[in-house]
Amino acid sequence: MGVYVPPKHAVEVGEAWRIVKDAGAGMLVIVGPEGLTSTFVPVVVSDDRTTIRSHLARANSWWKSVGEGTEVLALFLTASAYVSPTYYPSRLENPGVVPTWNYVAAEVRGRVTLHDQPEWKHEQVRAVTSQFERDRDPEWRVDDLDSQYRDQRLKAIVGLEIAVASIEGKAKMSQNRPDVDQASVREHLAARSLAEQNAARQMEPRD
Repeated sequence: MGVYVPPKHAVEVGEAWRIVKDAGAGMLVIVGPEGLTSTFVPVVVSDDRTTIRSHLARANSWWKSVGEGTEVLALFLTASAYVSPTYYPSRLENPGVVPTWNYVAAEVRGRVTLHDQPEWKHEQVRAVTSQFERDRDPEWRVDDLDSQYRDQRLKAIVGLEIAVASIEGKAKMSQNRPDVDQASVREHLAARSLAEQNAARQMEPRD
């Protein structure tokens, strides 16, 4: 069973993958020998969206709980903000309102495989850094590292690959409120913390 998504808050598959891309990193959750265990990692999605690749520190014991065909739940979040009922002008006429939370999230389910081949890890690190260094000036490149130092760092990580089984996205951004309330929520969030400002930017005006 996946995340609870009312029809009004559902997003199409393409938009769900955009959430993953915008998040850049996600929380990977598995059931290990001692129960639930998680790790937070940056990710690279394959062009055909069938796999997600990443890596983590060898010192991170999470990877030791990964067995053959271990199921994984990957969670991605790009917006999160508390919404007070005081943000709703309509409450003056219809006082039956309660607090809620606005957020944009996606979850990916699949099976995870570990990779410890130097070539695989080198390519993955090159891919993830290229993804996040793109459009930066100057752009930092893995291949600019001293090869001996680079190889030492590669030994200190473990690669992982998720074979994607499903993806589901949700954007709960006050779509169930009247236009006047949505505009007010955006205005209030835009004047608060950075996280709330981010949520305000993701609230698209309705036509």
